[in-house]
Amino acid sequence: MRSRFSAYALDNREYVLRTWHPETRPRAVAPDPGLRWTRLEVLDHGGGGVFDAEGTVEFRAHYIDGGQPGVMAERSRFVRHDGRWVYWGPL
Repeated sequence: MRSRFSAYALDNREYVLRTWHPETRPRAVAPDPGLRWTRLEVLDHGGGGVFDAEGTVEFRAHYIDGGQPGVMAERSRFVRHDGRWVYWGPL
């Protein structure tokens, strides 16, 4: 989760797509020059251990859009795919 947030903050769309499950991944992630991701709060997590096939992360991602602060909140599902963790989508 933290690496994906960093990728969004740095506009590394290739990494965002590479860490998204192929069954739920969009074709592209559009840049938004007026949006700046500023802070991530991980509120809760479950699963995601060495022997787990999936896990969840609840977070708040803070941003500034057009000079106005905002927050995106989500509880996300991550799954193992080809031996690595990838984002599946919101719960």
